[in-house]
Order: sequence, then C-alpha cells, then structure tokens
Amino acid sequence: MPKSATQTPGAVLQSFLDDYQLNPTILAKDISMSQSAIRQVVIGKTRISVPVALRLAKYFGNTPEYWIDVQNKYDLSEAAKDSGLAAALKRIPRAKKAAPQKAGKAAVPAKKPLPKKAAPKKAAPKKAAPKKVVRKSPASKAPASPKTEL
Repeated sequence: MPKSATQTPGAVLQSFLDDYQLNPTILAKDISMSQSAIRQVVIGKTRISVPVALRLAKYFGNTPEYWIDVQNKYDLSEAAKDSGLAAALKRIPRAKKAAPQKAGKAAVPAKKPLPKKAAPKKAAPKKAAPKKVVRKSPASKAPASPKTEL
C-alpha cells in the first residue's frame, strides 16, 4: 500500500476500505468499535490510537506499528509546517558530548566550594528536669485497724 508522508491516516484507512470493498459500518462491526469512531478516523477528526492500531492490524493482517507509523509520520509532517515550532527549534542549542576520560580513571564531578558557615550559636543551658513526686493513691491508704493482742 503506497503512501506519502503527508497522507492522512484517515486517507490510508479509506484506501484499505476501498481495496477490501468495505465501508466504515462493516469495519466497525467486525473490529467491535462504533461506526462513528471509524468515520472520525477516516475524515481526520480522530487520531489512530494504540488500541485502534491493534484492531486494524489484526483485521487487515499487518502490524500495529504500521498504523502507528502512519499516524506519527503524519503528525511529524504537520509539526514541520508550524512556523512557531520551527522558530523555537532554531533557538535550541545542540548538546555537546563530554570529553572522553583517560583510561583507568573514573570521572569525578568537580567540587563546588562550600559556603561559609556562620559561627555556631552557644547552646542555652539546659534546665534541670523537675523532680518527680510520688503520690500514693487513695486506695493504698487503708484505715488503720486496731491491733489485737493475743
């Protein structure tokens, strides 16, 4: 199936429908999707998602990557037409690779000088912990019973 980079995914799907003498209604029924979802792809209102690509690949005997590639190439073609994006891309510098390290030496990141620390504050003297007072509970105070001598 020949296709150009600017051909919409919907046009590619429509050419498959034509080659197999199908319409969106039959395709939708066969791949368990709504007819409107298929029509939206055909007219270019909806992208070919991964689940749709999986269904189309199974149905037409090709790969999901084929359908995703059709969508991605179209998206890249459309993005290349965006003058705002083109201007932004021109301002982005190219990354430069670091110089190769000498054999046997591991790369060590450069150390930054540590900022000067202020003199430590003197710690305030600790207060003595309050003494614990042990109180007897009222139940422990039993009235004294008279002692009897035997």
